[in-house]
Amino acid sequence: MDVILKTECSDLNLINRGKVRDIYEIDDKLLIVTTDRISAFDVILPNGIPNKGYVLTKLSEFWFNMMKDIIDNHLITTNIDEMPEIVSKYKDILANRSMLVKKAKPVLIECVVRGYLSGSAWKEYKNNGSVCSIKLPSGLKESSRLEKPIFTPATKAEMGEHDENIPFEKMIDLVGEETAYTLKDYSLKVYERASHYAEKKGIIIADTKMEFGYINDKIILIDELLTPDSSRFWYIKEYREGYPAPSMDKQFVRDYLEKINWNKKPPAPKLPDDIVRKTSEKYLEIMDRLIN
Repeated sequence: MDVILKTECSDLNLINRGKVRDIYEIDDKLLIVTTDRISAFDVILPNGIPNKGYVLTKLSEFWFNMMKDIIDNHLITTNIDEMPEIVSKYKDILANRSMLVKKAKPVLIECVVRGYLSGSAWKEYKNNGSVCSIKLPSGLKESSRLEKPIFTPATKAEMGEHDENIPFEKMIDLVGEETAYTLKDYSLKVYERASHYAEKKGIIIADTKMEFGYINDKIILIDELLTPDSSRFWYIKEYREGYPAPSMDKQFVRDYLEKINWNKKPPAPKLPDDIVRKTSEKYLEIMDRLIN
């Protein structure tokens, strides 16, 4: 499968090019094309990851379907042949990496659920014993499993800026009490179902972020769901409390970039061929384990 870093579909109305996705408007719907671009620390890297767009699309479709009885989502189809005829002209580029979705009004909050203490949550806990103003028990270690998963919202940053963790009270101020509690409830239910399922496949979902939107005042899941870009996946057999866990996700790329002391500002360095290959292998492995 060719690496696609950018799509140019001149007959389609491009309305946004994000860090990973190119979004086209087709009548009252959106065509979300997941490229093979990869970003780290909110900067797009110069080379892509083979099969990445395919993996993110297939996994999102899988999880959206699994969670339908908890909450509806924006997905209509991932099959090019079921999309408007104008899309088929670009089938060679768009197949296996595209979702036709219902247009929703996004809630501008990243809904993060954490089952384990890792990443920014671990750093925050070390400093003050809490995460997003949620006080946690003393004596926890890096990668510790939390007694119960916690909901830690973040503001959704513009391109090139960083998401900012916020207390739940701040989320209430931003979106209203009813919406805040509804999103928290949905997020925890989705995470808990996914987590139990993944553990049967030998995988820990340490944390994940979700996005929601409104269609006619109804809240639904949008964007992607439980992919290696939006989640931390660990091998159960290699998990040890007190140590950073070997990742099956984008953290592998972040760890490499930390190791070479990149300043996290554009332009980003080119990834070596072996890092690209291993990242692609990790993404494919997580998909194969979860779906098959």
